[in-house]
Amino acid sequence: MNKLSILYIVLAGVSWGTAGIFVNNLSPYGFSSVQMTSMRNIVAAIVMFSYILIKNPSQLKAPLKEIGLFMISGILVFATGSFYYMTMQLTTQSTAVVLMYAAPILVTIVSVFFMGEKLTRKKVFAITLNFVGCGLVAGIIGGMKFSAAGIVTGILSAVCYGLYNLFSKIEMRRGNDALTATAYCFLMAAVLGLCIGRPVDIVKTISTDALKILPFAIGIGLFTGALPYFLYNLASKKLPAGIASALSSIEPLTAAIISFTLYREPMSFQSVAGIIALFAAVIILSRSE
Repeated sequence: MNKLSILYIVLAGVSWGTAGIFVNNLSPYGFSSVQMTSMRNIVAAIVMFSYILIKNPSQLKAPLKEIGLFMISGILVFATGSFYYMTMQLTTQSTAVVLMYAAPILVTIVSVFFMGEKLTRKKVFAITLNFVGCGLVAGIIGGMKFSAAGIVTGILSAVCYGLYNLFSKIEMRRGNDALTATAYCFLMAAVLGLCIGRPVDIVKTISTDALKILPFAIGIGLFTGALPYFLYNLASKKLPAGIASALSSIEPLTAAIISFTLYREPMSFQSVAGIIALFAAVIILSRSE
């Protein structure tokens, strides 16, 4: 197994797990979750297209018939980010990222019913473990206090991300290059952000304190968009998809550590148990595939 590819996947997971740092530093300036998503996608699209143009411009060639799929993927990526950042604002970073990890289970359920994949005992156990984990983290099990709106947006982010993964599967089965598909996906999401993210207001807010805001505005696109997707695509060429998915699940652990150490977010026994259950569910599911 390629050790460098394993390192790339782990770094991608850690990079995704830093989202809370940027959300916590941008939110006080009045940026909405939609605006933060817009900044992320615009920066990510610029970085990815710049890289492809320098490295291999021929990768930008894509059949017109695939544009519809890229558009749907872009909309789903935009919706995922918006709901995800909204969940962080309503609950905690660790809660948001753990709820996001319901996505692989949703993908499995849809794949079984609509894409002809087999439902094995391991998958049933993983799905059950996932639901228990979500219940613990959400506070439904254990009597914890929780934000109902935050749980709803967290589940919506998982649904959108799960659908994005399904459309990505379709794109790969149709022979599209992963990096090309991801770049066009971010481009579509960036265009959507320019349409509904009030870009003029974003620029005005950044201009009020550019030295403090701009690094986080660029960082949210670089460290939670372009860089992890690039590393994941690079590594997935040499690693089985199941192993890549399992290794990238270091993201919730990273998010939990950051939220606890930097922002002193409380970590109850139920929260820790829920994180472990969800982490185990993703690994079991990945190994079964």
